[in-house]
Amino acid sequence: MIIVQLAGGLGNQMQQYALYRKFMSLGVEAKLDASWFDSAAQRNVYAKRTLELSYFKELPMEFCTADEKKRLTGGTGMAAKLSRKLGIINTKEFTETGMYHDDLLSKKDCYIKGYFACEKYYADILPELRKLYVFPEAVDKTAGEKNEEFAREVASDKETGVTPVSIHIRRGDYLDPENAALLGGICTQEYYDGAVSAVRTAVGAAGKAAPTAKAASEANRSAAAKFHFYIFSDDAEYVQKLHFGEQNEQNTVVYWNNGRDSLLDMKLMSLCSANIVANSTFSFWGARLNPAQNKVMVRPSVHKNTQVYDPAQMHELWQNWILVDPKGRQV
Repeated sequence: MIIVQLAGGLGNQMQQYALYRKFMSLGVEAKLDASWFDSAAQRNVYAKRTLELSYFKELPMEFCTADEKKRLTGGTGMAAKLSRKLGIINTKEFTETGMYHDDLLSKKDCYIKGYFACEKYYADILPELRKLYVFPEAVDKTAGEKNEEFAREVASDKETGVTPVSIHIRRGDYLDPENAALLGGICTQEYYDGAVSAVRTAVGAAGKAAPTAKAASEANRSAAAKFHFYIFSDDAEYVQKLHFGEQNEQNTVVYWNNGRDSLLDMKLMSLCSANIVANSTFSFWGARLNPAQNKVMVRPSVHKNTQVYDPAQMHELWQNWILVDPKGRQV
């Protein structure tokens, strides 16, 4: 049996769930362990995590029993820890230490811990995951109405020959000193400017369908911008001061999904034709859940400052993504 530990925020939980489903697709018995959310790791933390996977509608999840977990890990008490140290108990555990582990999917009996951001593990089952991740209705009625309006506006963009582009800017906890050292300085203004240029080039190279009759008949749209940037952030006040693209290209800040409704930003991102993500698993999933065949996805060249950028490895592990470095260069 494979048991995958669930831990961290929603984006990480979705990756762990994706790995769980990947093992199932290989015919391996797999279960999930959600005990981390009630563990010591959650005590005395500023932002306590919850099992946000449960927010999705009827997401199928099978959880392990305490005995099943103990068989693989040897238990959690002091006696178990001592037994492991002395070699009395032989555990079957795996902890992620790199971006990709070639042998991970060959395991059949193991307790697995990690975040598994690299989508090479589960890229082939993304169509299945898109069907499984069914978003809930908005708790806040006003937010729900705005989300419906957003969907109509994006559809109108596409119909009239405008390319809707999502941009995710994460600030919040990334500005804390302990996080800034690890995650800061990656998604710079130069990164976003370079990402916008990369999207413009990619869309131009791919070509777009000619505007519909409706577009041709609307005089006020004849001089409209070719790109509409939808900006998602946990700091709406900050991003209100920014402008992406040409001066005449529309920018819309998405600010209304808060609290329990925050995950609905991910759904809105997935409706766009192109996705510019932060070094955040949340916006990774906004792009991954985008079902468009000709979508354009741009991500930073590294996720953390401790990561050494290896061009060959990154392009192999993140196929179909455009990589842009902190200086705005496509790499």
